[in-house]
Amino acid sequence: MHCTITYWRNTMTNTIDFQKSFDSVKTLMEMQAAVITKSVELQKQSGEELAAFFKTEAEKAKELKTPEDVVKFNVEANTSLFELLKAQGEAFTSLAKESGEEALAEVSKLAK
Repeated sequence: MHCTITYWRNTMTNTIDFQKSFDSVKTLMEMQAAVITKSVELQKQSGEELAAFFKTEAEKAKELKTPEDVVKFNVEANTSLFELLKAQGEAFTSLAKESGEEALAEVSKLAK
């Protein structure tokens, strides 16, 4: 489409490529759908990991005999839990960073 705009005796003529804009929006929406899918998969994986962690720890807790065993178990279980949560957080951070970089690259293409 060709567009001519006149203002204050100046004329600006631009060619508007609607197909390019449509394709760009389509690409960005596909990227969003892919990121949402990956995010849901990560959430599912995180939930499964946490469920397995607590199941394992519950089994270990059944064998505790002394207060010292309880304290040692508690420290080790909490340390393991925080490490698991840290790894899960890093996975989500990585997804967010990569997705942001991909989206920025796509938007940069639009500006050209």
